[in-house]
Amino acid sequence: MENRQNIWLVIPVFNNSKTIKKIVDQSFNYINKILVIDDGSTDDNLTELLKDTKVKIIRHENNRGKGAAILTALDYLSKKNAESMITMDADGQHLPEDIPSFINAVHTDQKALFIGARNFNQSSIPGTSRFGRKFSNMWFKIETGKVCSDTQSGFRAYPVNLLSKLNLHGSFYDFEIEVIARASWAGIPIREINISVVYEKGDARVSHFRKIKDNWRITLMHTRLVGRKLVPLPHKQLVDHDKKPKESLLLHPIKFFKMLLKENTSPMELAVSAATGSILAVLPLIGLHSVAIIYVTARLHLNKIMALSIQVLYSPPFVPFVCIEAGHYIRTGTFILDLSFEHFKLNLHNYFFDWVIGSFVLAPLYGIVAYFAVYFIASKIQKKMDE
Repeated sequence: MENRQNIWLVIPVFNNSKTIKKIVDQSFNYINKILVIDDGSTDDNLTELLKDTKVKIIRHENNRGKGAAILTALDYLSKKNAESMITMDADGQHLPEDIPSFINAVHTDQKALFIGARNFNQSSIPGTSRFGRKFSNMWFKIETGKVCSDTQSGFRAYPVNLLSKLNLHGSFYDFEIEVIARASWAGIPIREINISVVYEKGDARVSHFRKIKDNWRITLMHTRLVGRKLVPLPHKQLVDHDKKPKESLLLHPIKFFKMLLKENTSPMELAVSAATGSILAVLPLIGLHSVAIIYVTARLHLNKIMALSIQVLYSPPFVPFVCIEAGHYIRTGTFILDLSFEHFKLNLHNYFFDWVIGSFVLAPLYGIVAYFAVYFIASKIQKKMDE
């Protein structure tokens, strides 16, 4: 056990008294340091329940969320000079038998963040979980440009020293996507380890994920991460990598267009590209639509060909006219009755504010329509190609 002295297993617990004792007992077969964060549990006394084990327990008096529990563990282990912390869920879906895989991986690369990629090729996996994972993976790729097959897995190994240097804000399930995005930005390698997963049927598995509240928190976190990604400022690098100087593609237009044509995207990613191109094309960015689309899609690792192509659908005069009408009605409560091109041409300076208002209202709607239309078409094509 000597090579495991600086590696701790961390288990955030909230009302998991039915499963935690078994998990702790089995985990001690593979690791000798276990930290349980009792995140304000009300179903049982964990200190009493785990009194015959060597587990360390830290309790939150109130439920503060999974992310807050992991940060509490991080603070404690930083003071213990721990090398790595392996996090495992307390609901029984993770198997302690997979702990050695994480321990071996940590000793292989002490600066990497390891994620347990769950085997979803099981009939017991809920359809909502499959979609949620695919959706989360897509946003991670948009935010970082990196591919990860299971961004929602809570079975992970974090490098303690590096993790403590990240500026993290999420306290609940939004923490799990934030931490890997910011780690990737900081140069921390994101690696995957294949693990098993157990999904109990019915009420046998206790989950504290609240679909509305937690999905809203995750949506806000993705919005925050995408917003930061759009800012052209470098991120502080915590891990140095040997990089070859990048060749400017702007000096080699042939290579640039070849790169665009080789972009491979899923139907969902293609749909997001179409939605992004639609929103930007509707906004009153006179003469700058293509520039804005290229910039945003490049920053967010989206398909540039799709985003640039779809803007043709929003070319003047129809869509700007609709935006002006909508904005004018919102502002004055009346419609513009003279719809002639000459009228709009002569009075465009008077309607510019209406155009701005209308475009900001209608752009998201056009984006939503474009998303579902492209997703439907791309999914149908992909299905035929796979047959």
